[in-house]
Amino acid sequence: VQLQASGGGVVQPGGSLRLSCVVSGFKLDYYAIGWFRQAPGKGREGLLCITRTFATVYYGDSVEGRFTISSDNAKSTVYLQMNGLAVEDTATYFCAASAGLCYSDPSLYDFWGQGTQVTVSS
Repeated sequence: VQLQASGGGVVQPGGSLRLSCVVSGFKLDYYAIGWFRQAPGKGREGLLCITRTFATVYYGDSVEGRFTISSDNAKSTVYLQMNGLAVEDTATYFCAASAGLCYSDPSLYDFWGQGTQVTVSS
């Protein structure tokens, strides 16, 4: 089982990015996929999750209305669309897979991708 996150970069405040999480070794309808982020000196923060039945769960109040999650089963990929980015969104973003439900607690996820850096700066 592997997850590969990509799509990070440097963007100006107010800009957008789309992160991708390509999974291999399992089908998306068998695992919930969550997106997390970790800023320097802070803990890992749960943002959104897409369930095995492809419903969206939000955990981060600060991103609701700006970030959305979606999946493409044919490409085995889960996306994180980020709009209206702010300096406070600067962090390393991770995707993770849970064989159970969506959780805000990162310790409950079974597999993790390597992370992709997002920097919001003018």
